[in-house]
Amino acid sequence: MSKRTQSIRSLFAGGTEEAATDEARQPIQRVASGAVRSLKDTFSEVERDYEELKRQVASGDLPVELDPGLLDPSPFADRFVDQDLAAVEVLKTSFAEHGQEIPILVRVHPTAPGRYQIAYGHRRVRAASELGIAVKAYVRELDDDRLVVAQGVENSAREDLTFIERAMFALKLEDGGFQRSLIQTALSVDRQEAQKLLSVARGVPRSLIDAIGRAPKIGRPRWLDLAESLKVAGAETKALKATEDKSFAHKGSDDRFAVVLRAAKAGKSGGFAKPEAPTVARSPDGKEIATLALTGKHCKIQISRDRDEAFASYLMEKLPELYANFRSGTPQAED
Repeated sequence: MSKRTQSIRSLFAGGTEEAATDEARQPIQRVASGAVRSLKDTFSEVERDYEELKRQVASGDLPVELDPGLLDPSPFADRFVDQDLAAVEVLKTSFAEHGQEIPILVRVHPTAPGRYQIAYGHRRVRAASELGIAVKAYVRELDDDRLVVAQGVENSAREDLTFIERAMFALKLEDGGFQRSLIQTALSVDRQEAQKLLSVARGVPRSLIDAIGRAPKIGRPRWLDLAESLKVAGAETKALKATEDKSFAHKGSDDRFAVVLRAAKAGKSGGFAKPEAPTVARSPDGKEIATLALTGKHCKIQISRDRDEAFASYLMEKLPELYANFRSGTPQAED
């Protein structure tokens, strides 16, 4: 290389060729700047959050949004769905105003890929479906035992299943091969109560139960009474005949039960059974307030005029309000 060329290079390099050569030999020091380290930390945190999110979704800890069309009812139904139209309308209003506040619980369908089965939340699914919106759901791994326990415990906690719905749920589980101990757990009852539920479910024909419906005001004693009454020869025929009356379908569920029970107790001549012993209402200190007697087509409440005429007048004034509250007293909890 000529001296002239070296001089030119030295001029532009700011040093001699030897210096440049020495610098080229030095290793390049690469130190990440604070901004780069911060960016790398952010990416790592996002990745960790994403993995944790995936874990929570996979384990059912976080709800996801599902198309209601992909959800099938539980194979072990625990309520009379067709009787819940009023509750569904209430849910639709709530969803429209506040959104779905409580997610449902589902499991992956065991035989239909891409679909799910509902453990609890059937009414919420129906409300979301009618509104054309997705439904929030926890997706968890549940075998049949855990499925029925989950839905039973959930509805028992809400206390909005009627006696006959609980009875039919117990029967469906027993007929499905579930152990009695699991049925007791699912319904949060002891052995004696489970037996009473099953005795009613087996003692009252399904056709009569379907005709009566949920009967929200009818508890265990009267259902047991009906089951016992149907053991009498001809009682079931009379009860079924009563459901064919034109006015029967227009009555409320509780009133339909009363019609069926009265018919089941009817005598051979077509009349009514002999009057039952009066029911007595007492004050906290044990004094008699009123008696209820069921005779024929009438329920007679008697109050002593000498002692409680003022109370009788007060009761008559309050009856319209009490009756309205009774007629509208259906469960409104989400499900």
